Amino acid sequence: MKKVAPIEPLSLVNGILEGNIVALSQSITLLESKLAKHQLDANLIIDKCLPFSGNSIRIGITGVPGVGKSTFIEALGNHLLEKGKKIAVLAIDPSSQKRGGSILGDKTRMETLVNNKNVYIRPSPSKGALGGVAQQTRASILLCEAAGFDVVIVETVGVGQSEIAVHGMVDFFLLLMLSGAGDELQGIKRGIMEMADTIAITKADGDNVLNAKKARQRYKNALHLFPANENEWIPEVVNCSSLNNTGIENVWSIIERFERHTKLKGFFNNNRNKQAKFWMYEKINDELKRRFYEDEKIAKQLPELEAKIVAGKISPFTVAQILLD
Repeated sequence: MKKVAPIEPLSLVNGILEGNIVALSQSITLLESKLAKHQLDANLIIDKCLPFSGNSIRIGITGVPGVGKSTFIEALGNHLLEKGKKIAVLAIDPSSQKRGGSILGDKTRMETLVNNKNVYIRPSPSKGALGGVAQQTRASILLCEAAGFDVVIVETVGVGQSEIAVHGMVDFFLLLMLSGAGDELQGIKRGIMEMADTIAITKADGDNVLNAKKARQRYKNALHLFPANENEWIPEVVNCSSLNNTGIENVWSIIERFERHTKLKGFFNNNRNKQAKFWMYEKINDELKRRFYEDEKIAKQLPELEAKIVAGKISPFTVAQILLD
């Protein structure tokens, strides 16, 4: 079989800057690779694309399973397409290894978006670890921006720590909630609600309209109990129906107002700068951990010292110090 020559990183950079989706996808695949050569190539691509990034609005979307994230994103995406926007949808799913990668299901549900030339949808395989996936997604945002996408949506498919990771890489954080499912405030961590820049009550249609109105008032009351945001933005609570395409335009209007407000206050760029520094430290921490466990001396000593811990001959704290030294 004839070997296919590897594509040079600079060729991929040129492709990305020309808006070539194949080059963008190949570059993100390099980001996700564990091979040292691929990582070096990916870093080069990111550095070359960096001056051309930063021109999008980055939107994080989260919500409990069944809230209708995919349907909402499709409705919002179609609204943005009518406004002439180019949209990239990235996903973080820390549990995809167990569930078989549910974002692929999302792609099939977003039928009107997936075949549109102005839309790019990309799943992120977690392989059981959130930290690395989040870093790849953060870097993917920059590449999507360099490719000309002016709205980047980051979706959390799983629940848990992924919300925190996504909040740390976007400008606007949208929490989708259901109404009519019992006490709406139960099962939602206070921390997630505090992170939200807006809460949207989904499926506000049919017999559920009254429930949605009641839920909206409950959330508005709950948000008043939280301390004021650093950026002086007051989170809003809105109702919407992706099925009837109602309230979607209102959500986008809120996002635009948020962008204007935070840029005027100087928070928008300050927030992005803080996020960039945060991901630098995350990368350092992950790389130190990787190098530690891949070290030959560590790999050799670890089983022996583990046995001594189990036998009660030495404490785990002492072993950790020995290995670190």
